[in-house]
This record gives sequence, C-alpha cells and structure tokens, in this order.
Amino acid sequence: MPGDAYHIRRCSPAELRALPEIERAAGRLFLLTKHPLVAAHGTLALEFLREQQRAGLVWVAAGEGGQPIGFAVARELAGSAHLQELSVHPDHGRRGIGTRLAREVCEWARGAGHDLVTLSTFRDVPWNAPFYARLGFEVIGEEELGEELAGIRAGEAAAGLPVEDRVFMWLGL
Repeated sequence: MPGDAYHIRRCSPAELRALPEIERAAGRLFLLTKHPLVAAHGTLALEFLREQQRAGLVWVAAGEGGQPIGFAVARELAGSAHLQELSVHPDHGRRGIGTRLAREVCEWARGAGHDLVTLSTFRDVPWNAPFYARLGFEVIGEEELGEELAGIRAGEAAAGLPVEDRVFMWLGL
C-alpha cells in the first residue's frame, strides 16, 4: 500500500510548530482552483493547536525520519466529533495519507462514543468533498445544520471563506 512508509500517531508538543507550514503548503494547491485566495488564508492558530494537542486531538503522519508531513485536528461538539483540519504536504500527496488520517480521526471518534463525524469542505475541489464522499461522508443540507455547525459556518464567513462553495458533510459511525 502506498502510504505504508508513513505512520500515523498523536502529535507531540514539539511537533506543533511544523503544522502551519504543512497547512500553508497544502493550501497552495488552491492556486490551481477557482478558490486561489485560500492559498493566502491563515493557518490554524498555534494556541488552538496546543489546546487540541493537549486534549489528544491532533494526529500527524510521519515520514522517514519521523518528521510530520501531514496532520489532522479534531474537536468535540455536542454529540459528535468534528474534523477541523486535514492537511498533507503536497510532496507526499496521493499516497493514501489523507485517507489514513481521516480514518484515524473516525476511529478515535468511535472509541470516544461519538455517533458521527462532521466536517466542512469545498464542494467542488477534488481533494475536498469528492475525496470525503469516497470515504463515505455525505453532504448535510444547510437546513439540517445545528447551532454548532451554523456557528462554524459563521466563523468561516467571518474569515473570508466563500461559504457558498462549501458544504458540511457527516459520516455515521
């Protein structure tokens, strides 16, 4: 399997500073889409990453030498888990790493007693909604968003993301 040269594990505090560069590198792929401004969009705040890491909700994909080359960040919502971010450095893309990170988050969510995992992503970018659909995620209608997901959507809009091109998705566990 292509992703076998990589291993997924919980992120250590010392590795947190490597994550924004991975996120920026992955974001540059958006320069090739109708959403090029995403490439200039900020990364997750280091304090948020620290909080999630302390809670055990940050995973890294480590390559040869143990250096992070991808990561996933989850958060807990009332009654569900939410995949906040999944980024893989493009130099290591298309090797199943994103799939393995997403599955790791789903396994954690199942073990934590959650019935579903949600996420927000771009509808028409191949490595966004179509990728998650291949993993079994389904689009949630805007009318089905609860208060917490609606709050996430409002945060995306405030950050300047084109929310009209984004969808929420869920996977039942």
